[in-house]
Amino acid sequence: MSLTLYVDAARWRKHQDEVRDTFPGLVPVMKGNGYGFTNPRLAEEATRMCVDTVAVGTTYEAALVKDYFDGKVLVLTPYLRGEEAVPLPDRTIRTVSSVQAARDLVGCRIVVACMTTMKRDGVTEEELVKLRTGMDDVRLEGFSLHLPLDHPDGYDPVVEVTGWVERLRAARLPVRTMYVSHLTAAELGVLRERYPDTEFRPRIGTDLWLGDHDALASRGTVLDVVRIARGERFGYRQRKAPSDGHLVVVSGGTAQGVGLEAPKTVRGVMPRAKGVARAGLATVNRSLSPFTWAGKQRWFAEPPHMQVSLLFLANDVAPPKPGDELEAALRHTTTHFDRIAIR
Repeated sequence: MSLTLYVDAARWRKHQDEVRDTFPGLVPVMKGNGYGFTNPRLAEEATRMCVDTVAVGTTYEAALVKDYFDGKVLVLTPYLRGEEAVPLPDRTIRTVSSVQAARDLVGCRIVVACMTTMKRDGVTEEELVKLRTGMDDVRLEGFSLHLPLDHPDGYDPVVEVTGWVERLRAARLPVRTMYVSHLTAAELGVLRERYPDTEFRPRIGTDLWLGDHDALASRGTVLDVVRIARGERFGYRQRKAPSDGHLVVVSGGTAQGVGLEAPKTVRGVMPRAKGVARAGLATVNRSLSPFTWAGKQRWFAEPPHMQVSLLFLANDVAPPKPGDELEAALRHTTTHFDRIAIR
């Protein structure tokens, strides 16, 4: 009995193939929890898609994925001098974000990250001359640009990519391949037409694996249902039941990421009002669970436990029975499913 991710395999893979065909040169990204699927499983999907390169977050992830994918493995986290050495095959590509890092990795395959408006990491325009002089024995696979998702104040990602291509050319660096993120197919088309001698390789994760929401369903199994009377105490904190009803024990707790929430950007009056309301309810120990029963999202009876959650249903709702499954609205990048059923 488990927290399960159900996958409509035909539909999921149809979407993957559509993304691959829409974005030639696609580099599938798999990192962290593998968007809920695990990285090895995504590596196997990448093999099925016949791509030649995948991207992972860390060297540790590369060490795992290399056994499930035979092509090149691009490590997105830039090399850090003094980092722990992880044995990796020659087909591994390291990202570097400084001139010194490029020199440290002489003989290795590298991609040089350029500083973008993300302001996260990368070489600057001022460093390009030094970079060129240190590239003699480097196996340069290309340059990379990590671009923002939002486009405020008239920001145009094509302009940013164009600017970097021109700077690299002016510095007499070989701009044969650019790895880019968060560009539309139309934007990539503009760049390919403008620079036919440069291969633009889109790195895509979320839209590739999670783009077809209807192909995926998360469900927790009901483990037990306990009748409880108003005022009767229950749980770790011995709270009192607010009315006659049932406690529903469902699989999925903090170990799986249930009840955990990463900070997110909130825009608009209504979303902010909902956020304030949720925060207010939490101060009186009222929190909505991600689980749905009888068409409604249900309340946690108390904060989720490590592997199960406890829900409260008042008597006006017919409770589920052990073995039933409840739909769950979970964030895939923070959820570790007990079971993935691809069917």
